[in-house]
Amino acid sequence: MRAAQVDKLDGPEAVRIVDIPEPTPYPGGVVIDVHAAGVAFPDVLMTRGLYQMKPELPFVVGGEVAGIVRTAPEDAHVRAGDRVVALTLLGNAMAETAVVPDRMVFRLPDNVSLEAGAGILFNDLTVHFCLRTRGRLAAGETVLVHGAAGGIGTSTLRMAAALGAGRVIAVVSTEAKAEVARANGATDVVLTDGWLAAVKELTGGRGVDIVLDPVGGDRFTDSIRSLASAGRLLVVGFTAGEIPTVKVNRLLLKNVEVIGAAWGEWVMSHPGYLQQQWAEVEPLLAAGVIAPPDPVLYPLDKAAEAVASLDNRTATGKVVVTLR
Repeated sequence: MRAAQVDKLDGPEAVRIVDIPEPTPYPGGVVIDVHAAGVAFPDVLMTRGLYQMKPELPFVVGGEVAGIVRTAPEDAHVRAGDRVVALTLLGNAMAETAVVPDRMVFRLPDNVSLEAGAGILFNDLTVHFCLRTRGRLAAGETVLVHGAAGGIGTSTLRMAAALGAGRVIAVVSTEAKAEVARANGATDVVLTDGWLAAVKELTGGRGVDIVLDPVGGDRFTDSIRSLASAGRLLVVGFTAGEIPTVKVNRLLLKNVEVIGAAWGEWVMSHPGYLQQQWAEVEPLLAAGVIAPPDPVLYPLDKAAEAVASLDNRTATGKVVVTLR
């Protein structure tokens, strides 16, 4: 089978398209003919050996797939021919065939394409975890999201209202990305230059209830300043490259919180949580309450470019590699 593989830790440019044997089925494993694979920022880090989980070289890039079940165990909840999405987690996604544990495979609603489906699990369930579990989003609250034109950002814009937010403010770096944010459901859009003053004006000086930050870097302190009393800043990642620090007296001044939101770690340490998430998110997708992503598609031959687009921050929305 064809696959996007990394055999040296030189970054996205090290991704090569190779022919390798199909993975061997194992007890409890569902064999999936992969049609599309999602790309996420951890994939960038893994190509450099910088992610907390480090697969042995060589490894196939990617952690989420959408496709058609080829075979499944008799006691599995999916059957041959089902349209599914699945988490492969530690690589093994950008290949024509994947074998995934039954508990990591989910039926895809009929109204969601396989290409869009490949962009759902990692980002949407991360956002669901952030807003529901870690952020404790209450009905009517205001959510602000940095990097709003990226994968996590557009997922937040698509999902926040369905999960209870009354207002969603997008922070973006360019007017072109502002259009992406508006198309994905932002209530308001502000540019990074002067964003804090703009948000204060939009909220009448009150601030926002939740900041979801996958960017990090030098805007972190202003994110704390942007919070209303009892607000929560959710730390999701550091795509800017710099890991910021916080002076805890700032938390005391306004009774605010800085909260880590590592979805992958939570899933691995809380059995059954992933299934609970899908039980809430899937009906909302099926009913059209949450719109599916509109991914940027790359063919398998351009998998390196797909991963690099997250590295150089040119990507808008979810990036997906197509295999069939």
